[in-house]
Amino acid sequence: MISRKVLLLVFTISSIIYGQEIPPIQIFTTQDYKAEDQNWDISQDDEGVVYFANNKGLLRYNGARWELFPNPNQSILRSVNVINAKIYTGSYMDFGYWEKNSFGGLVYTSLIDRYGVQPKEDEQFWDIVEIDNYILFQSLDRIYIYSLGANDFKIIDSNQRINKIFKVDKTIYFQKNGSGIYEILNGEEKLILPSNKFHDNEIINMYNVDESLLLVTKENGIYNYKNGEVSTWNNKVNEELKNLSIYSSIRLNDGSFVFGTISEGILQISPNGDKILQINQSGGLSNNTVLSAYAGNKGNLWLGLDNGINCVNLKSPYSVYKDKQGVLGTIYASIKVGDNLYLGTNQGLFYKNVSKDSKFSFVEKTKGQVWSLKYMKGTLFCGHDKGTFILKDDKAELLNGEIGSWILNEIEDNPNLILQGGYEGLSVLELQNGTWTYRNKIEGFDMSSRYFEFINSNELLVNHEYKGVYKVKINSDYSKVLDFKKLDVEEGSKSSIAKYQNNILYSNKNGVYNYNSQTSKFVKNDELSALIEGDNYLSGKLVYEERSNRLWMFNKSSILYVEPGKLSEKPKVNYIPLSYELRNSKVGYENILSIDNDQYLIGANDGYLVVELDKLNHSPIQVNIDNISFSSLHNKSVDLGVNEPAELENKNNSIFLKYSVTDFNKFSNTQYKYRLVGIYDSWSNWSTKSEVHFENLPHGNYTFEVKAQLGRIESNNTATYNFTILKPWYLKPMAIVTYTVLGLLLLFLIQYFNSRYYKKQKQKLLEKKERELELEQLENQRQLIQFKNKNLQLDIENKNRELGTATMNLVKRNELLNNIKERLSQSKSLDDVKGVVKLINSNLNNTSDWKLFEEAFNNVDKDFMKRIKSLHPSITPNDLRLCAYLRLNLSSKEIAPLLNISHKSVEVKRYRLRKKMGLDHEQSLTDYILDL
Repeated sequence: MISRKVLLLVFTISSIIYGQEIPPIQIFTTQDYKAEDQNWDISQDDEGVVYFANNKGLLRYNGARWELFPNPNQSILRSVNVINAKIYTGSYMDFGYWEKNSFGGLVYTSLIDRYGVQPKEDEQFWDIVEIDNYILFQSLDRIYIYSLGANDFKIIDSNQRINKIFKVDKTIYFQKNGSGIYEILNGEEKLILPSNKFHDNEIINMYNVDESLLLVTKENGIYNYKNGEVSTWNNKVNEELKNLSIYSSIRLNDGSFVFGTISEGILQISPNGDKILQINQSGGLSNNTVLSAYAGNKGNLWLGLDNGINCVNLKSPYSVYKDKQGVLGTIYASIKVGDNLYLGTNQGLFYKNVSKDSKFSFVEKTKGQVWSLKYMKGTLFCGHDKGTFILKDDKAELLNGEIGSWILNEIEDNPNLILQGGYEGLSVLELQNGTWTYRNKIEGFDMSSRYFEFINSNELLVNHEYKGVYKVKINSDYSKVLDFKKLDVEEGSKSSIAKYQNNILYSNKNGVYNYNSQTSKFVKNDELSALIEGDNYLSGKLVYEERSNRLWMFNKSSILYVEPGKLSEKPKVNYIPLSYELRNSKVGYENILSIDNDQYLIGANDGYLVVELDKLNHSPIQVNIDNISFSSLHNKSVDLGVNEPAELENKNNSIFLKYSVTDFNKFSNTQYKYRLVGIYDSWSNWSTKSEVHFENLPHGNYTFEVKAQLGRIESNNTATYNFTILKPWYLKPMAIVTYTVLGLLLLFLIQYFNSRYYKKQKQKLLEKKERELELEQLENQRQLIQFKNKNLQLDIENKNRELGTATMNLVKRNELLNNIKERLSQSKSLDDVKGVVKLINSNLNNTSDWKLFEEAFNNVDKDFMKRIKSLHPSITPNDLRLCAYLRLNLSSKEIAPLLNISHKSVEVKRYRLRKKMGLDHEQSLTDYILDL
């Protein structure tokens, strides 16, 4: 029994979803700004840049990037205030100001050091206010009054703790603990309200309202001080404030008040005390402890929290309903009926009163996927995964029939019938006796019918997301399909059909198409297609808003709506610059609902957004170049002045530029495009990157230009920066003069060495010619010698022949004479014979023949006789004759006639000659002589 009660209690609580539509909140963590958790004070300059007093130092944020400037004495910054382009800060034992340098950075000047001020021991400066050319620095012990004109200080000392200092219009007040509230008048303190008048409560802030002072206390609400009397501020919210521990408080430009609490986030009330807004950590803040609050420009409320920084976009055209617990789920459908807002989600159907303070309640029996909501003929219909529900107040009734109902549409000229598209085709609902009932399924068409539009009362187009578009013809009583055919148009996921301006439109990834009823074909609509196709395509979902006659479409970068042009037939296209990442909707199931005039609800995966079209930003924006630096390949980055053109050495040819637009809206999408005139004259594509790096630039003059775009509003300026990359040293005038001189010298040297070279070549040619002539002469001489040798050889050969002939002649003559002699010896007439023999002997021994032979022999082998005499001095002339004949390779038989001796005598001579020459027995005499 107890468990059933617990379950009933849990169900009751979960069926009521608490929440409110709140302004967008930008959340910045320590990971974003790279400093510590706590942020004690906030201020903003005229350019919109925001400054924070952080535990780690001074934080600066320009909408594009965070920068931290550490406190020089390494202590916690407790206060910050931008006054006349200087950022004044207070910290432990020091206060002073920061100024921008030419590089876009900040440089600190300590007023304590500059003027030799002596603070008290461990003094910290918690607040800084400015009035009439004076700046006041408040610690817990003193107030230092700094005159900007005289550059001197006056000090208001106190023996009691100074809780806080307040500027109310043109008057400065402060509270002494246990003493009261004082006014500073002519540099002196004056007690105006003793502490017992307001029960010694700690005052957080003071405001002038209707000629009275409102005193905001830390833990006892608000007091009203008027005409010397103190009373409790009389309104209902004051009792709630008494239960809060207030740490910070500010007044906004619209007169409302914001209170930052220790543990409950923030509370905003009107000047009359009506609650406007209350946000805590569960409602969207990143922390419940609000250490500081600041009313920035453009309606932004900055909060310095105990753990991070939040920016509440109070003037944003958007408000957010966040379903943090996930009870609602993803919103697929929405509708407003009377004062009730209904949301159809993947968890079921929910409703609430349109009032922002009301809560969403779950409609019983509707748990599950809701696909559509439509109010027709005085009844609210709900297309659901279970079928079709009819809503009566907060009750839902499921009609018996088909499971899975996508969409419902009226049937023209049939007030009692409604056509329903479901998971398995088409079916009919009928009004009977004032009650809607399921009548029948239309036979002959069983395809899923998520979208359909009537061509006429009996013909319609049905879109199947994956199979395409079908033309369906139904009989007159809507009981069966007579015919259906698939049309020749590309199917595509996330496609849809809608009717607009009496035209049926079909949309998919390839574009938007008009249906031509004459030809039963779709024709591409180029104007509408250009809005969603290409890289910007996200979904083909079309939503027709009948009340404003608007057609809504969705792409990656924006939501857009088309409405008839007022001065032409061309439709007017309007944009809501909300990217699909920011709107966080289910792609293909986008949902948008007109709540009131130009106020629209946009369904999301974790709640919804509300946008007020008339508040969309159309104010001009300005882009600024924040920082410029250069570097070379091996050098670290060096900053440049942002307001002066620069001349950079050629080695420093890489430049890095940072730029920004000071916009802090959560749903803004700031984009930039740039170009570098001088090398890249074409503009880049739009990008969210707020910096660019150009590397290895050639020498020349450059102009960097950057534009910004917030949503679809372009900046009213183009930020520029001029710089020059100087020529490298080897291209400078002095180098060129040097090159000219060197070039001329080189030409001279080339001419000189060419001349010298050609002279050498000429000399070489001459020498070559001379050598060739010498060689030619030598060749001629060689040929002459060869010719002489040849002639000599011929002479030798002739002489050899002559010698041989002579030798043979001698041999034959001597043989003849010997034969004659022999025969004569046999003659009988002795006297006659002796005379003849004597004559023959004289011819045989004729020395003139030998001399002739010797001369011929010497002509052929003139050194032989000398060599053999030198080798064998003991040989005789007869031996020489024998040697000569042996040299001619004559046999003993041939030699015998020549010596006029017998053959045997020749052998004897040979033997003797061998002895004289000392030849061995085995050694041939002839071979020896031939080898000499």
